[in-house]
Amino acid sequence: MSNKRKVIITCAVTGSIHTPSMSPYLPITPKQISDAAVEAHNAGAAIVHLHARNPQDGRPIQTPQAFREFVSDIKARSNAIINITTGGAPSMTVEERFQPALELKPELASLNMGSMNFGLFPMLKRYSEFKHPWERPFLEGTKDLVFKNTFADIEHVLTCGRENGTRFEFECYDTAHLYNLAHFLDRKLATPPLFVQTVFGILGGIGGHPDDVAHLKRTADRLFGDDFVWSVLGAGKSQMGIASISATQGGHVRVGLEDSLWMGPGSLAQSNADQVHIIRNILESLGLDIATSDEARLLLQLKGVNQVNF
Repeated sequence: MSNKRKVIITCAVTGSIHTPSMSPYLPITPKQISDAAVEAHNAGAAIVHLHARNPQDGRPIQTPQAFREFVSDIKARSNAIINITTGGAPSMTVEERFQPALELKPELASLNMGSMNFGLFPMLKRYSEFKHPWERPFLEGTKDLVFKNTFADIEHVLTCGRENGTRFEFECYDTAHLYNLAHFLDRKLATPPLFVQTVFGILGGIGGHPDDVAHLKRTADRLFGDDFVWSVLGAGKSQMGIASISATQGGHVRVGLEDSLWMGPGSLAQSNADQVHIIRNILESLGLDIATSDEARLLLQLKGVNQVNF
């Protein structure tokens, strides 16, 4: 039996940040999202982090029915841990964002740990032509938008999630978000092991410099000790570099077209599975093993695939 450390790969297959005009490979329809999730799982992703989109124009949507159109298929075709977003898109209300996880009762759901600026508008410098009328206003609107995640919002999601047996991927975009999580840990609304997803490179959050990674890791170590499982998400060009740093420091990793559309400079990723293969090769070259979904379930103390509502 191998004594190598097991690393959890999460794949975020479509998200709500990128728009359809940015890449022809971005999954849009329920079938595309389902196929992308299964392919990523087969490539080595233990967890698939999921958003939904309008199949006609790719606009982010957040209805339970939209998620039902692909989560049951993913469950039937794979053993992946299905992680449903409660982040949705920054323009959505908290009530709208939480409905799919509340109704579907997944093993795992994401939870943003604080209100923040969430600037996507710089992407307008790279893209000037759009297929759909909603894309440009969606990006422009983030210049004057606060992504709302108040203490009351977070408490509501945590309370309802506990009643459903859903655990959380705590998305922490800056130092304050770790302290917010520590607050809920102290109140026993969040319980160990905390799956802490530190996010780097979003305008409005912490940057993507290696010092930023080290700072959040040191802070999490001090606040949570042995009570957390650390993972990283690097946005855009920093994706693989930050994942590699995490791997060398005992962490887990997240990739996928939600976080970056690229394979390398000037080269679009043609699938989520391609990115999973890249990070898997990096991890294995470092002498690390890839965690299966069942191994990730044990590490994160998830309730099991048979206790979801889909």
